[in-house]
Amino acid sequence: MKILISGYYGHMGQVLKDMVLNDNELELVCGVDINAKNLNNENKNDKIKVFEHFKEVDVDFDLVIDFSNHLATKDLINFVVEKNKALVLATTGQTKEELDIINEASKKVPIFFAANYSIGISILIDLAKNVAKNMKDADIEIVETHHNRKLDAPSGTALKIAEGIKEVRPDANFVFGRNGNKKREKNDIGINSIRIGNVVGIHEVIVSTNNESITLKHEAYTRALFAEGAVRAAKFMDGKPAGMYNMKDMLKGD
Repeated sequence: MKILISGYYGHMGQVLKDMVLNDNELELVCGVDINAKNLNNENKNDKIKVFEHFKEVDVDFDLVIDFSNHLATKDLINFVVEKNKALVLATTGQTKEELDIINEASKKVPIFFAANYSIGISILIDLAKNVAKNMKDADIEIVETHHNRKLDAPSGTALKIAEGIKEVRPDANFVFGRNGNKKREKNDIGINSIRIGNVVGIHEVIVSTNNESITLKHEAYTRALFAEGAVRAAKFMDGKPAGMYNMKDMLKGD
């Protein structure tokens, strides 16, 4: 399968590049990066052709793996739809308008979209749903911690965990970053964000009654974890028809 990496010169793009190059089932054919004009000169030993804009791409490919920025959503989606190619979307922080664009495009091309490409996070969400379902009167709080350069808060993963819990607690109300003089309501799910240092990603779900408490925690040690999941998603997407796919689909398929 021929792969195009969007966000090629970003940290995750470079981790992904090395992973794809060392995978016998995948072929890295080119990249796209908004900083390509400057960085191509600094990386002359890199034999992969990197374009500044999607409209410049003149290389054949089968699938795009995107680790760029949600601001590129419209151009990225227009590109894959025009080329009729598959997409593994590993960027978070999309606006409602951007999410609508992605959903509409999935009617035309296959799109794999996950807030987090960690298998462990998928398991964490299932566990959180099970605990929330069986401890019906418990208070629930979600705490996510990331590096100090992360732009979006709360993280897409924290929102995905909260949405998963809401499936078994439909009356849940999301409360972002508590402040003021208001007591906790019965159906609140608190979602709190911490931005410090170089933390890759920590997600905690705290479920507590007056008598007992359960804390579920997932910690990512290296960003290679997310690239690894994106590569696995790319292989899963081989030959898939138009539609929206996620981690649950992949794990079920495996």
